[in-house]
Parts: sequence; structure tokens; C-alpha cells
Amino acid sequence: MSRISEELRSRTKAFASSVIRLYAALPKRRREVEVVGYQLLRSGTSTAANIREASRARSDNEFISKIEIVIQEADESHLWLELLEEDCGIRNESTTQMLKEVDELIAILVTIVSRSKRNRP
Repeated sequence: MSRISEELRSRTKAFASSVIRLYAALPKRRREVEVVGYQLLRSGTSTAANIREASRARSDNEFISKIEIVIQEADESHLWLELLEEDCGIRNESTTQMLKEVDELIAILVTIVSRSKRNRP
């Protein structure tokens, strides 16, 4: 049985999908938007991919390590979203919702890592 809930797998996949949709809608004629958007695309989709990897971890230590990578990628996604809003002027309901969601995902993931470390043999 996977240590990752279906709900978390679905949420990270939905986040990755929202990142893809945002990236596709960005005005790529602006170089800074293209660069920041591409970085968001990489880190945002990586969260879902690494959750899938964590769900297949062979040990507690590997599981924790994979979840910590997801936290790093999610935090990086938060940075790119902030930069899109603050420095590139890309601010809308979608970016606001994505920032909220990535904050919630990070909080969930930090809790998972803390509990996993505490419960490790």
C-alpha cells in the first residue's frame, strides 16, 4: 500500500495541470515571462512526478528523501509564481489560487516528513 494518499496524488497532479495551463497562456514574446514561466513549468510538474516516485519508495529513508524533494520543488514553484506576479505583472485569479494551493501542499508535505521521521524505527 502506498504511503501517499490518492487525494495528495490528485492534488499534485491538478497543481501540475494548472501550471501547464498557465504556462500555455503566458505571453511568451516577453523574454522574462518566458524564462520564469518555463522554470515554473519544470518545478510545478516535478511536484506531481516526485510524489509518484515517493509512493514507490523502497524504504522509510527513501520515502522521506523523495518527499523532501517535492517540498523543494513546491517551494521553488512558489518563488516562480511570486516572480510572475511581482516582477512580470502576471497576476490573476489563477496565480492567486495556485499560490494558495502550493502553500497548502507544502504544509501537508512538511507534516508528512515530520511524522515519518518521528515514526521511523
